[in-house]
Amino acid sequence: MPKDTSIQSVLIIGSGPIIIGQACEFDYSGSQAAKSLREEGITVTLINSNPATIMTDKVTADNVYLLPLEVKSIIKILEEQKIDAVLPTMGGQTALNLALKCEDLGIWKKYNVRMIGVDIDAIKVTEDRDLFRARMEEIGVNMAPSKIAKSFLEGKSVAQEFGFPLVIRPSFTLGGSGGSVVYEKENFDTLLNRGLKTSPIHEVLIDKAVLGWKEFELELLRDKNDNVAIICSIENFDPMGVHTGDSITVAPAMTLSDKTYQIMRTMAIKMMRSIGNFAGGCNVQFAVSNDEKEEIIAIEINPRVSRSSALASKATGYPIARIASKLAIGYQLDELINQITKSTSAYFEPTLDYVIVKIPRWNFDKFKGCNRELGFQMKSVGEVMGIGRCFQEALQKACQSLEIRRNGLGADGKELTNQQELLKALERPSWNRLFMIYDAMKLGISLNTIQKLTKIDKWFLVQIEELIALEHEVSKYSLQNISKELLYEAKQKGYADRQIAHLLRCLESEVYKKREELGIKRVYKLVDTCAAEFEAKTPYYYSTFETENESKQSAKKKIIILGSGPNRIGQGIEFDYSCVHGVLAAKECGYETIMINCNPETVSTDFSTADKLYFEPVFWEHIYDIILHEKPEGVIVQLGGQTALKLAEKLNKYSIKIIGTDFKSLDLAEDRGSFSTLLKNNNIPYPKFGVINDADEALHLSKELGFPLLVRPSYVLGGQSMKIVINEQELEQHVVKLLNDLPDNKVLLDHFLEGAIEAESDSICDGKDVYIIGIMEHIEPAGIHSGDSYAVLPPFDLSENVLNQIKEQTKTIALALNTVGLLNIQFAIKNEKVFVIEANPRASRTVPFIAKAYDEPYVNYATKVMLGEKKIKDFNFKPRQKGYAIKVPVFSYEKFPEIQKELGPEMKSTGEAIYFIDDLNDEYFQNIYSERNLYLSK
Repeated sequence: MPKDTSIQSVLIIGSGPIIIGQACEFDYSGSQAAKSLREEGITVTLINSNPATIMTDKVTADNVYLLPLEVKSIIKILEEQKIDAVLPTMGGQTALNLALKCEDLGIWKKYNVRMIGVDIDAIKVTEDRDLFRARMEEIGVNMAPSKIAKSFLEGKSVAQEFGFPLVIRPSFTLGGSGGSVVYEKENFDTLLNRGLKTSPIHEVLIDKAVLGWKEFELELLRDKNDNVAIICSIENFDPMGVHTGDSITVAPAMTLSDKTYQIMRTMAIKMMRSIGNFAGGCNVQFAVSNDEKEEIIAIEINPRVSRSSALASKATGYPIARIASKLAIGYQLDELINQITKSTSAYFEPTLDYVIVKIPRWNFDKFKGCNRELGFQMKSVGEVMGIGRCFQEALQKACQSLEIRRNGLGADGKELTNQQELLKALERPSWNRLFMIYDAMKLGISLNTIQKLTKIDKWFLVQIEELIALEHEVSKYSLQNISKELLYEAKQKGYADRQIAHLLRCLESEVYKKREELGIKRVYKLVDTCAAEFEAKTPYYYSTFETENESKQSAKKKIIILGSGPNRIGQGIEFDYSCVHGVLAAKECGYETIMINCNPETVSTDFSTADKLYFEPVFWEHIYDIILHEKPEGVIVQLGGQTALKLAEKLNKYSIKIIGTDFKSLDLAEDRGSFSTLLKNNNIPYPKFGVINDADEALHLSKELGFPLLVRPSYVLGGQSMKIVINEQELEQHVVKLLNDLPDNKVLLDHFLEGAIEAESDSICDGKDVYIIGIMEHIEPAGIHSGDSYAVLPPFDLSENVLNQIKEQTKTIALALNTVGLLNIQFAIKNEKVFVIEANPRASRTVPFIAKAYDEPYVNYATKVMLGEKKIKDFNFKPRQKGYAIKVPVFSYEKFPEIQKELGPEMKSTGEAIYFIDDLNDEYFQNIYSERNLYLSK
């Protein structure tokens, strides 16, 4: 049956600002959905408050509303646009909750808007823990013993009945917010209160904990004729007790028997059919007993695209959100074409001849004093994915993608050797438990002991044990006498040249040269959804070490764009936005575009974004091999944040052209000493500073600079490890800590300008002309990281004198740095004098915000300037509209209730929203402006 032609216009509800538990996977899903619907001639209207997303771009939707995700915003849209249907399944829990609220208020009915992709009953059944349990009982699906508690006394009664350990799951929340595992009776009251407060309906489900059981997920799609396809099976490396968003996950499932998989498959389909009659996607989670019985119980079902949907889409090559959107408007699965093969139908379930491993990325270092133990409440801020021909290769590649100063799993001399510390880490999971398992095995702790403490399936532990045995064997040899077979085996199991160099006691470059001589070369395989049963048409690749290379070179001129890797605080979705716009601009200029990234949540790793996608670690060895294979005109590093920028030195060393601002200028801006000399030579004021190598030098320099001092390392993002110190004791303690934590970085001391106001500018320079795209004034005074500050565009109370200084300094610095592309500069203003704090010749966190505020594709323009295809004078910049845009930082402090919520020079916000006002009398502006006076008074 063809699509429902009565649906001519659809409203997609986004997920709002990035928070822990709801990140850029919904930008990917929303963008996919909008593209899919527009292909069908449907007018797409989109609401979201996050300016850093591709989904809020005009390239994505016909009508974009950058408004708060509130009922009154929905009413405004329905008054202004003719909307036939609403699709609330692409914006996570936020979108579902808003759609449900509009339904309860009768808004959809009043404006004659249908809900597609899900139905109200399905939302209510899956979010109301009591209703869900009753429905599962009706269809004969087992669950863990559990009861609903709507008050503190009810919760205490349930705990007395079940005993400990228990699991607390609040209703209608995301990312496991407020959820916890309670091991001891003493902690129950506090955690129960937290769960009840977190739930918007003051309700929790209390489960008898099935800790140690294995956890699995299935991704399903269903059409209106009740045909169901299982897109992907995902197994959690970590057992029950760790939120799936914080667990290492593997696809396809590794340790499940076929018999149990078929039972699980049948249960998932039965569950999806039982919760409502709708066409769209579902994510179903199960627990399986870790014994021969493989008893299955249901955990939950989400009638929407989820975090795992984005992962499953990238793992299989099957675009779940894209197909789910078409099913929502009436198509059947067998009527739709598989986007990878272009020959099979979407009803053809993917088959993988490779393995993917997802590892979460945490930012516990940003939250001093926080509880780093993992549980039912998600705490990770991002994730990476590795693809390999075997689990071990995929695992190593995922570890290489994390950017945590490790070269992979093991073989880097950073092992922990304290037995008691290791045993404790194994029992109570934290961010580094994978590395602790490796260290424990290497120390000689038995596999049985590790399995008993971690409850991780023995199959996974044996895989790690085999890696340690391989390392032991490799380390017996030197570079001169290691056999080709052994070196080949190490590469097939994912070891980086850098790791092998450590084992052979030689240089990384020597290992590379050796394997080249032996003909051990990286080849590229297609992600094809069908285990090579049908020919794949989409150029989506991963690397391995075999003989056949499926990535064919074209004769076109090519550009490589380096992605930003995993999301983390200080480097988030805004850099993916820039990468995607860089790809689009390069395509418009006639280049074949090649994207390298390892983040499964992003639009940049959608195989339809660039002409070629390499899903690989943004790690030198992988990048260099792709460059040698593709032979591009050059590499763009400006758009991928600090991740890409850090690779500029290597690119320069190997004579690979950097597109746009060259390495010398990039390095000059990062080197505080050289940059300050540049400022001095151009008569630009800057705070007094110095560079130190040890604590004695720091104490000596402090007498010259005077307190307070801003202490910071170079080459970091998000203000990592920055601190304002006010005396010698604080200074010495922080310098010693920095030199231990970041031994290869320079430590800078700046005299801190107390009571100063901060501002920043973003601009584009073509080497000759400079165009300032925006100047923002921060609400909070200097000392609060710019990413954590409210920023107002244009400035609201800077004098003409100050604005002129900012403009002149921006233009002078841009030209002095020989900038070709984007430039962000941060300023401190005190007594009408403007001081330059720092300059970053790259895409900044604020560029997407300015682009949305002024409705101008600035990254697109900057990329064309970098490529030499356009000059500033070639662009017809739009006149600026009246009014103001406010960048609103958003935090995820609810995940860490035990920490102090104090802001400082180190960034802590996880996302941002945009808010428009007509004038400065706006009540919202006045409220946040009063905060500045409060800060200054302190």
